[in-house]
Amino acid sequence: MAVQQVFPLSGVVQQYAWGKTGSNSEVARRATGGGPPPRARVAGDKPYAELWMGCHPRGDAKILDNCISQKTLGQWIAENQDCLGSKVKDTFNGKLPFLFKVLSVETALSIQAHPNKELAEKLHLQAPQHYPDANHKPEIAIALTSFQGLCGFRPVEEIVTFLTKVPEFQFLIGDNAATQLKQSLSSDSQCVASALQSCFSHLMKSEKKVVIEQLNLLVKRISQQVAAGNNMEDINGELLLQLHQQYPGDIGCFAIYFLNLLTLKPGEAMFLEANVPHAYLKGDCVECMACSDNTVRAGLTPKFIDVPTLCEMLNYTPSKDRLFLPTQSQEDPYLSIYNPPVPDFTVMKMEVPGSITEYKVLAVDSASILLIVQGRVTASTPTAQTPIPLQRGGVLFIGANESVSLKLTVPDDLLMFRACCLL
Repeated sequence: MAVQQVFPLSGVVQQYAWGKTGSNSEVARRATGGGPPPRARVAGDKPYAELWMGCHPRGDAKILDNCISQKTLGQWIAENQDCLGSKVKDTFNGKLPFLFKVLSVETALSIQAHPNKELAEKLHLQAPQHYPDANHKPEIAIALTSFQGLCGFRPVEEIVTFLTKVPEFQFLIGDNAATQLKQSLSSDSQCVASALQSCFSHLMKSEKKVVIEQLNLLVKRISQQVAAGNNMEDINGELLLQLHQQYPGDIGCFAIYFLNLLTLKPGEAMFLEANVPHAYLKGDCVECMACSDNTVRAGLTPKFIDVPTLCEMLNYTPSKDRLFLPTQSQEDPYLSIYNPPVPDFTVMKMEVPGSITEYKVLAVDSASILLIVQGRVTASTPTAQTPIPLQRGGVLFIGANESVSLKLTVPDDLLMFRACCLL
């Protein structure tokens, strides 16, 4: 008898303090909508930060199918490695190479970057308590609601403008580094990168007492201008006050003058490759990442920070173009594909109009995880004994090369995301 390779999952909720609380959280709404009754109740005063769908030592998804003995997804895959697809199985040593998530962000996450594999191996050897594995951690974030984040260095012209308009920012960087950055505007890209590294390093290595003094001066100045009815958007005044309220006296508040500020609309994405500085500020998204816990932090966090490593590792190439665009499938008019330049994962978005009664999920040579964001369906497949009902928040594991048919049970538009590994 063929092994059943399509079944529903229950993800793991992480209640980190930065998450949105109660039913304001997309994580809470997804986590309580997907399983069979009785579904979990949402605690109105608790944060629901992340929903993990995949295999991870700190949160392994549970299989909901009664025909499969009570196992986690990681346990089941270890016993059925062929479900991964031959290339994925061989390339990633019989393990699912990605972790699929929903995030609901209320309070900003840290200024951070992730190492490439070479640096990850080095950091893991040097400080395994802070860098617990030897893998890289590229990520993609795709907005579910309006989603605000910082990503990559701004064009130098914008940073120079902030140096002029925000004297507190200029003070921390210092006249010499600021002058070097201004002069680099007429130089080659290597000089620009060197000057940018010098400026950013001066800021991040500033004495804590001086940072607090300058930040308090800036907060006071912006607050007075706002109280007088003046618009401070030209120096991101509202965001500065928001971050200072969340992390008083934190050096990371000044990072908004170095990094691109993105507000993603639903369906828009940013890809966070190795060594790109970034921070999630507010909103809801789906995220897919390589399986790793390696994060180098330097601000907006109570966690361990590693300023020297961050300043040394970053990609100091300024760029305004940080949106990551999907491609439209040639085979399926309802399918968009986010395929970043890493082997570990690809994310697919499927938007199916409610007028369609049945939708065929594209078979791929990879295990995949499907999330229902909107709509109701029943999933049928040759290896499943009975159809699988799925609604908003439903999660489905699909083994490699499995064909799945989804019948829409209500005439509402269907929105789904699917994580897989297209080698």
